[in-house]
Order: sequence, then C-alpha cells, then structure tokens
Amino acid sequence: MSPTSETAHGGRRLVIVESPAKAKTIKGYLGPGYVVEASVGHIRDLPNGAAEVPDKYTGEVRRLGVDVEHDFQPIYVVNADKKAQVKKLKDLLKESDELFLATDEDREGEAIAWHLLEVLKPKVPVHRMVFHEITKDAIRSAVANPRELNKRMVDAQETRRILDRLYGYEVSPVLWKKVMPRLSAGRVQSVATRLVVERERERIAFRSAEYWDLTGTFGTGRGGDASDPSQLIARLTTVDGKRIAQGRDFNSVGQLKSDTLHLDEANARSLAAALENTRFAVRSVESKPYRRSPYAPFRTTTMQQEASRKLGFGAKATMQVAQKLYENGFITYMRTDSTTLSDTAVSAARAQVTQLYGSDYLPDKPRTYAGKVKNAQEAHEAIRPSGDRFRTPAETGLTGDQFRLYELIWKRTVASQMKDATGNSVTVKIGGTAADGRDAEFSASGKTITFHGFMKAYVEGADDPNAELDDRERRLPQVSEGDALSADALSVDGHATKPPARYTEASLVKELEEREIGRPSTYASIIGTILDRGYVFKKGTALVPSFLSFAVVNLLEKHFGRLVDYDFTARMEDDLDRIARGEAQAVPWLKRFYFGEGEAEGSASDAGNGDGDHLGGLKELVTDLGAIDAREISSFPVGEGILLRVGRYGPYIERGEKGEESHQRADVPDDLAPDELTVEFAEELLAKPSGDFALGKDPVGGNEIVAKDGRYGPYVTEVLPEGTPKTGKNAVKPRTASLFKSMSLDTVTLDDALKLMSLPRVVGTDAEGVEITAQNGRYGPYLKKGTDSRSIDAEEQLFTITLEEALEIYSKPKQRGRAAAKPPLKELGDDPVSGKPVVVKDGRFGAYVTDGETNATLRAADSVEDITPERGFELLEEKRAKGPAKKKTAKKAPAKKAPAKKTAAKKTVAKKTTAKKTAAKKTTAKTAAAKKAPAKKTASAKVSSEASSED
Repeated sequence: MSPTSETAHGGRRLVIVESPAKAKTIKGYLGPGYVVEASVGHIRDLPNGAAEVPDKYTGEVRRLGVDVEHDFQPIYVVNADKKAQVKKLKDLLKESDELFLATDEDREGEAIAWHLLEVLKPKVPVHRMVFHEITKDAIRSAVANPRELNKRMVDAQETRRILDRLYGYEVSPVLWKKVMPRLSAGRVQSVATRLVVERERERIAFRSAEYWDLTGTFGTGRGGDASDPSQLIARLTTVDGKRIAQGRDFNSVGQLKSDTLHLDEANARSLAAALENTRFAVRSVESKPYRRSPYAPFRTTTMQQEASRKLGFGAKATMQVAQKLYENGFITYMRTDSTTLSDTAVSAARAQVTQLYGSDYLPDKPRTYAGKVKNAQEAHEAIRPSGDRFRTPAETGLTGDQFRLYELIWKRTVASQMKDATGNSVTVKIGGTAADGRDAEFSASGKTITFHGFMKAYVEGADDPNAELDDRERRLPQVSEGDALSADALSVDGHATKPPARYTEASLVKELEEREIGRPSTYASIIGTILDRGYVFKKGTALVPSFLSFAVVNLLEKHFGRLVDYDFTARMEDDLDRIARGEAQAVPWLKRFYFGEGEAEGSASDAGNGDGDHLGGLKELVTDLGAIDAREISSFPVGEGILLRVGRYGPYIERGEKGEESHQRADVPDDLAPDELTVEFAEELLAKPSGDFALGKDPVGGNEIVAKDGRYGPYVTEVLPEGTPKTGKNAVKPRTASLFKSMSLDTVTLDDALKLMSLPRVVGTDAEGVEITAQNGRYGPYLKKGTDSRSIDAEEQLFTITLEEALEIYSKPKQRGRAAAKPPLKELGDDPVSGKPVVVKDGRFGAYVTDGETNATLRAADSVEDITPERGFELLEEKRAKGPAKKKTAKKAPAKKAPAKKTAAKKTVAKKTTAKKTAAKKTTAKTAAAKKAPAKKTASAKVSSEASSED
C-alpha cells in the first residue's frame, strides 16, 4: 500500500499516537490524506480521587475506584485535562474514513489504544498500527501491515493497574495514620526503598578492620622500554606458605573469617626490615590466553546503567533523552527487555564496522544475542540507531545530551558486531627468604591486548570508580623462572576495610533487575518516586535513605512482611506474566490477593507474613491496625540511652522521658545520612542549646523576652503572664519579630529584641498628613504609605531611614515589573528537552532551576553547591509534567437586583409574559441543582497516582 497514492482516492485517515512530537514526525512520512494527532498519553484512567468518581458509585468503590465486590471491575474516567483533547479526537474521527491506532507496542501502548476505542466508539474501520522505529520505511510498512488489538496485553496491563491501585490505596493510609501524612506505598517503590534502607543498615552495623601488607618494586637489572619494562610492582601474598589477609577476608564487624595471616603494623614493618637485604628470584611465570567478547546491544536497564556511569545521567533523565531520540526517528523503541537485532540492523552494523574499522574487525558470521531477562514481555528489538543504514553521530546534527546518548547507543550497537578482543594474561610470583628465616612470596599480574577487536569502538563502564576497565593493559617485564630480581623498594601499606557502597541509580536498577522485581521499563519512574517522596536523597550519585524511610520500611517489614519480601514481589511479577500469557485468570488471582484464601488458618497477619501461599489477604491486613505501635515503629536506638525518633515535623533525638528534668531533645538535620548519626554526634546535638534564650525583662511591660529557633528561622518574643487569655475576643497575642539576617541567636541582645518588636516604626507623615511606616515583611523591608508600598535596601534601614529619605523614595515613580535579574548561581548545561541552557538562580522563595521557560524550585534535599545537571533537568521535567499552576478564579458574587430607577423600567418588567416567568423558574432550579457541592475526598482518595500505579 502506498500511503500517498491510495489516500488521494480513499478518503481521509486518522492516525492517533501518544505524543505531539511523534505525531509531527510521522505526519511528515505519511503525507496528504492522513491526519496525525496525539492522545497525549492515557486519555482515561482510574480516578485520582473520590470527587472524580461518578455519583452512582458509593462506599469502597468510590474510595478505591475499583469494584472489589464485583470481579474487581475498574471505574475509568476521562482525565479532566484530557477532555478537550478527547473532543478534538472525536471531531477529527467524524471527518475520517479509517482509524489507525499507532500507540507504542507494549502493554501500556496497547491499553491506550483500547481506551481510545472505548471512548471514541468509532463507526469506521479500525486498524492497530505498530512499529519499533520512526523512519519513513517503518511507518509506511506499519500502515500497510496493521494487526488486531491484542486484548491479552490489555488484560495484563489492567490487572497490573488494579493490583497497584489496591496496594497503594490500602497500604498508604496505614502510613498516614502510623508514621506521617501524605506518604505513599507501592508494590515496587516500597521494595526499592527497602533495598536502599537495608544497605544503610549494613553500613551502620559495619565495623572497620585494619590490615597491613607489603608492596615491592623489583628490578630486572636491564634497560626497559614500553614493551619490556625494567621494573614490576608486586604485592606480598604469602609468608611461610600462609596467605596474607586482605579486605575480603574480614566480615562486616571487622572479624577475620578465613584461615589467613593477619599482619598488623608492627609485624609488617619488622618483616620489611628483615627483607631489606634479601635476594629475590622469579619462582613461576604463568601465561594464559585472554579473550573478551563484545557486550550485547542495549536494553532499557543496561542503557540506564551505562548512561549513569559514563554520562552522569539519572535513570529518568536517560529515558527523557531517549524518548526524544525515538520520537524524532534517531533510535528504535527505548522500552525493551530484548538484546536481539533485526537482520537489517545487523547488516547496517556490519557495514559500519567494515567502513570505519576495516574487515579485520568483522567476524565471519553475524553475532546473535538471544538472551533476555526472565520476565520480558514485549518482542521489541534491542535499542539501536534506527534505519537500514546507521547515521554516525556526526551525521545526525544532534547536540548536547541527545548527541551524547545517541553516540553511546551507536557505539554499543556497532561494537556488538565486531570481533573479540584477544591477548595474554600473565602472573609472576617472586620469592625470597628474610633475615629471620621467614619465606616471603610476592605476586604481580599483567595483561596485554594483542588485538583490541570491539574495544576499538566501545568499552563498558563500571559502578566501582576504582575498578579496572576491560581495555586497561598492565605490561610486565619479560622474565623467566629462576631470574634474579633486585628489591629496589619495599613499602609497608596500611588498609582498612570499607562499608558496602551505597546504591547509585545504576546499581539499584541492576539490583532490581537481578532480583526480577518490577518491570525494567518502569525503574526510572520508581527511582524518581522514592526521591520525590523524600524516602531517598542524593549525595553526589549515591542514594541515601532518609530517617523517614527507616520508619516506613520498619512498619512494612514488621506488619506487612510479605508485601516487601523480595521473593514475594518477584513471584507476583511471575504471576502477572502468567496472566499475560493466558496461563492464569486475573479475577481469581486478584480475589486471592485482596481477600485471601477465606478459610485459611491463622490470623490476617499470618496470611500476610507466613510461609504459606504467597497470596495473602490484603484487606484484612490493613483493617486491624491495633497491633501497630506508631511510636515504636518510628523509634531507633542510637546508644547511651539516646533514641532517634521520626516525628511529623522531621527526625529528632531524645534521651529520657518527656516531662522529666533529665529529658533532652534535639532536632536532627534532614540531610544527615543515617550512618553518620553516631553516639558522639548525637551527644553534640544534645549539648547544643535548643530551648529558649532568656534575654531579660522588658523594662516597660515587665514581661520576659526570649529568643527562639522556630520552624521558619530564629525570632524573639515576649512571655505573657500565666492566665493571659489566648483565645476569644479578649485574647492577647505576644509581640514577636524575626531576627534580621545579620543577627544570630548566639549574639542577639535584649536591646536588639526590643527594637525588633517595636516594628513597624512610624517614620513620619507626608504633606497631606498620611502616615509613613517602616515594616519588615515576608519579602524583606519596605515602607508603607496608605496602600502604597516601596521596598528599601536593607533591614537595618528600618531603624535609620528618615522622613526626608522616605519622601524622596515616594517622589519617584513606582517601579513596575521586576528588578534587574540577578546573575545565575550555577550553570548546568543545555536541557535535553527544550535544548535551552539551564541555570540555578536565587528567587523570592529560594533557589530554583530554569531554562528560561520553566522554573522549578530546589527541594529540601538539594543544594546549589551539590546539584548536578541531571537533577536540574529532572526537576524541570517534573514541573513540565505537572503543567502550569491553575489560577484560582474568584467566586462570582450573586447578582444584585438593580434598584428600579424609573417608572418606565417598572412597566417593562411588568409586561413580561407568564411563559417567560415559568422558563426562568425552571432555569433557576436547574442552576441550583448544578451547584451542588462536590463530594469530599475520602482519606484514601488522596493517594497520588504515583502511589497506586508503578508499572
């Protein structure tokens, strides 16, 4: 079928894709006769709150958006922000002769296509159009070869969506009641958070062990060159045949776990002294062939990991850049579990190997990579450059992050069709007898690469910054067994074992995939969710759990153990895949998950935490919450009687019982890593003065004046006498004032406090007798004259500005608009979405990132000094996703009846017909009915869509 020729005679065809960018690209390939429009993602979904649920639904259905009593029937509603788009699609469909649903070929895309069918109700022929790359040939082939909608994929997505809704909407309210409001739980997000928390627990429990060894620099006695060095560096491996202990020989609490020789500093130094005049010789030379095969082409998770290691991208930023590359026709679909390449792609890669590197680097047969992750769902290719001829990065015209990611994908794909790297690995052992009779043996290993093969194009990165990459060579001198060597230097080296490294985005993605938890295509959004919720924050690239996440995970582990069990979560993924393959039915499975087995022995908590069937009854688990002690699950011992508690306003430490004289309490910094809260640091926090600073008595009023550190910063206030009414019409409010930015609690005096509390200060009156006052406000110091306010430069001017100076300020026209822009605090590079430069600026409400179009305030865990480009891009993308802030529209006041001014007007009113009066009454009645107050949201309905749907 030729899209351009047939449409000229066959009417108009409507093609619906997900995104406007994709629509624009595809329209260019289809030509006249085709209208390409975007659905802009899902056009309908489960309701976000009870207010969105139709009035006919009540009770649990209204709260959950799912009718659990009637086969878990979902309640779908058209999103409020999509109604205009749905109307546009319906209008376009009325003028079309055929409909092509061209959403992505995965479960989510198939579900979007099904929802479009359900809402649009087309009366024209419908075709499901699928493609894996957006090129001219691929799009035209997709039009010519449509298929039917895959209902099994739709059912699988719907089951997953319902499961996540039940999990999120039932478990999240438990966190609200027992930990803190506005928290969320999720099937995969909670497990991911637990992984990060468990790693931090290991770091807290870790105890370092010290060990020592020797490093020798040995010379051959001959001149060397690049191919045959004159020296080699070897490490002590055995003494009298017993292996020297290294870091791997100690457990997490610093104890030796193997039968090895543990050298301390004294023994190491005495051995080095005894070896000073020793004659050393080569005891053995072992050479083995080295071979390394190329890495498989990218799938979603390996691309995220490599982009993190090599480009510094977060998982979400990687997917955003990849989405742009896909929509603009540069790469194939970026959500895939597959490592296979089509014949076209293999041919294109092999052609570029020959063209760029020569035939010596091309294997005789094409390489195939058939391995896929266990729970792979969709039959996509690997991620590769699109088309039947790959564009080199220079040919694309791309810039910035899109160029960098495309180059990474291009290199990986081409390298996958190149020859193995080959070479030799060599191990040399050197021995000698010390002056005290001890036998010491040193070992050195080397690697030479004789043919680099695929490494000419690409070498994979490593999560450990100290790890040696595959292409790194270590050349050793050409020595033989028995050769004498001189010890040119012997150094004594001390080491200490290190705690397990925190997860990075790349290593967490890898861990989730290896444990078969969740779907690889959703890991970016999962990591984004736990960062946004405040469960995890970043220090550099490391993911650090907050104290809040410790409380959440503690509750889930103790009372919902199976829901955050790694094997349980992986088995749920297997169950969902069985449903997708038609090997299991969705409704019976959901019944077992939600209601349990019915006659199962034991309590609800046994069903959720026992060793029986992994599908327990969620409903019973979240109903009986009496056994959950909110204070206990949010309390963690630090030591020396100090407890860390997670309160509603953040973490704090305390010692002793509240109300007792010995009671101590101190807030804990929000950005403190849990493993840094030692007993010593806790003692420092408790020792800091945290209560009221008594400054003295007001000489006029006689009330005590104190300085305090409040939630919004330091301030001074007066202490009113006991019995002073605090409420009612006779209530008395204490005078209070914030400290100036130049002041601190340590240095503020009584005089300072009295001056601050004297504000606002009357400066004087103008010629017309209008009073001018100097005041300190939310946005800084200012003058006020009637309703006319003018900013002044410094807080200190509040006490010094004269009437003449104030009148001079008012004599000038009021400055409209904004003041001159401040210079940026930091530059982050070009945004992958807008392509515009992103900077960090200081604003009225604190630091924020901007690309000139979108502004996003930095979160509490972010700082100007530490924020990375990827974090800045992430914040901007989140802000774009939320859309512009909705403006509050003022409620219209009821229309007032105009007073009758003239007799003529009265006569006109009197002449109105009875029919018109009746019509007016009916209209009024309808209006009154329409103005019913919207249904209030139930507590559970407040859970965000992120909490209820992850995959």
